[in-house]
Amino acid sequence: MLVLAHISDLHLDGSARATERAERVRDRLWELPGHVDALLVTGDIADHGTEPEYEEAARILGLHTGDAPFPVLTCPGNHDSRTAHRKALLRRPGGRGPVDSVHVFGDGAVLLCDSSVPGRDDGKLDEETYDWIETTLDGLDDGLPALLAFHHPPVPLHHPLPDSHPLRHPDRLAALPARRPQVAGLITGHAHTPAATTFAGRPLTVGPGVAWTLRLPWEGERVADRDAPPGYAFHVLDDSGRLTSHFRVVT
Repeated sequence: MLVLAHISDLHLDGSARATERAERVRDRLWELPGHVDALLVTGDIADHGTEPEYEEAARILGLHTGDAPFPVLTCPGNHDSRTAHRKALLRRPGGRGPVDSVHVFGDGAVLLCDSSVPGRDDGKLDEETYDWIETTLDGLDDGLPALLAFHHPPVPLHHPLPDSHPLRHPDRLAALPARRPQVAGLITGHAHTPAATTFAGRPLTVGPGVAWTLRLPWEGERVADRDAPPGYAFHVLDDSGRLTSHFRVVT
């Protein structure tokens, strides 16, 4: 059984408010008494994509100090900068190409895919990323289930804000799980609202936001509920390949 914690959309901007909310979620996760295999962070880690914002994220998430009780896995969102993400968060040479990474556990693999498009708010998986996904899946042990995690949901979420900046060309992505039975599900962020649906016959889970929560059209005119508590999710991939998601808030 693979157990993943999941946060998204921290939007760290140097403000005390953003820092406090991220640290509050971090503290809750670090204090968990049971085993978690990894923490997924699905983009919009920084608000402006600056190196100091990523340095703060690295401090909060214990990336350079070994303070985290489990691996912390990240991918960029539309507010992030690929170069600064690499240099300040991952301590790797900068570069403009997609920030993709695979993490293999005993009970499953997680492919962190970069859906960011520099200079745009909508998303797209580059040809380089699609080639990398195919090659990576080919290299996994037969029967090992895999989860695809990225920032932009490939389906409408019934709110004009996230739906105006979706993942482009979702049909291209939909063809992948149709050919790849080992893809057990997809995990995204971007929308600042916990949501669960399906995509290409697989479960698709959208994680809640840390910075603020999206108010749906029938909840009122105010789009961003900045008073709602920050949220996180747990995803459980069991031995049968079933993906189950649970949502929590930190008051």
